[in-house]
Amino acid sequence: MRISGLIALLLLCATSSTMAIDLSSLWDFSKPDISEQRFRQALERATGDDALILQTQIARTYGLRKDFEAARGILRQIESVVAGAGPEARIRYFLELGRSFASATHTPDQMTADERARARQSFEAALNTARAAKMDALAVDSIHMFAFLDTAPADQLRWGLAALEIVQASPQPDAKRWEPSIRNNVGYALHQLGRHEEALTQFQQALVLLERGTNSDAIRIAHWMVAWTLRSLNRVDEAFEIQLRLEKENDAAGKPDPYVFEELETLYRGRGNLARAEHYSKRKLSAVKQ
Repeated sequence: MRISGLIALLLLCATSSTMAIDLSSLWDFSKPDISEQRFRQALERATGDDALILQTQIARTYGLRKDFEAARGILRQIESVVAGAGPEARIRYFLELGRSFASATHTPDQMTADERARARQSFEAALNTARAAKMDALAVDSIHMFAFLDTAPADQLRWGLAALEIVQASPQPDAKRWEPSIRNNVGYALHQLGRHEEALTQFQQALVLLERGTNSDAIRIAHWMVAWTLRSLNRVDEAFEIQLRLEKENDAAGKPDPYVFEELETLYRGRGNLARAEHYSKRKLSAVKQ
């Protein structure tokens, strides 16, 4: 799913940290094993709440590698101490405990009714603690996790708008960094509901925010989301222009994108150009195998 790619790329810039150690500088979400090494090195000289927070992030690296039992094992080791810790350590503990039961790395069959209930309870504890402590970025992080439990588009939109409300009202930079990701989520939910004009507005606003930064991969994916929605609005010429440009940019970066090829295949089939559609079908299959 295209949205998951953008979320993954945005996680790094959306990761908040009020602790002495900058978590975002230690995270590489595409390489959780490397991230674990960095967290363990930082843990050697950390004390108090900082040490607890680092351990929650180590647990998260295991969750990203789908070793949920190992993640929960680390969290069990600090459970009794976290109860008397400051709000950030408690929030991050509850977040990672919830993510060990429900997250983007879980398959639907891995999330039983009991595990979903335990995840919801943990996310609610994280959200309530974050709201009380006025830690807006962590409140947004907590809210966006409910979308992995409530997967109907209307529920996804409800949670996305709740997160966006916090982001827009917050003066905190860590919370503001969530805005492109949240707008992308809102846009995707609107697209699923067939509200394509509204979805396009959200995707365009996310793109503007991303273009202020330097994450070229995330920017290209945001352009893809815009083009995808333009096709849904039957603005085919505009969609073609963007996808063909993305093809060139991705090829130049050495990162051929199967999602771009899939869209170009669909666009050419829509125009009856079966030869070009087949060309992109082959490119898509080749890119997926890489």
